[in-house]
Amino acid sequence: MKISILATVTLLAPLCFMASAQAYNPQDLAQLKRTNACPRCDLSNAPLNNLNLSRANLRNANLQGANLSRSILAGADLSDANLETANISSANLFETLLIGANLKSAVLVNSNLTGAGLMAANLEGANLRGAIMDLVNSRGARYRATTMPNGTVTPTPTWR
Repeated sequence: MKISILATVTLLAPLCFMASAQAYNPQDLAQLKRTNACPRCDLSNAPLNNLNLSRANLRNANLQGANLSRSILAGADLSDANLETANISSANLFETLLIGANLKSAVLVNSNLTGAGLMAANLEGANLRGAIMDLVNSRGARYRATTMPNGTVTPTPTWR
């Protein structure tokens, strides 16, 4: 009996650690809502949809898998943030800084990216269908298997 309990605990223990690693830090979320700034915070998988985060400081923040749909991020600083698999659809990213941001497999469908800074950003596998991208600076950005605003998909190199 003790061996079966020990075996069960041994098998389930890693799952507990994995679950805690996937969740956002509630104190970080409270700080963001209170101060509109949370650089280097863990907001992975956080429910940030429909929020006004204009001019927020989220530099180097972990926003992997976060829901930012329909949020206002105009003028926000998301430089070097991890937005991998984040839902940023129908969001206002007017003049938002996303320099060096990881937007791999992010969903930006119907978002307004007018004047955004996407220099050196990773947009591999991102979905930009219907996004407004007027005056966007994307120098050095990586577009690989990215769905562009008009629905075309950028090529994936065959040498990979």
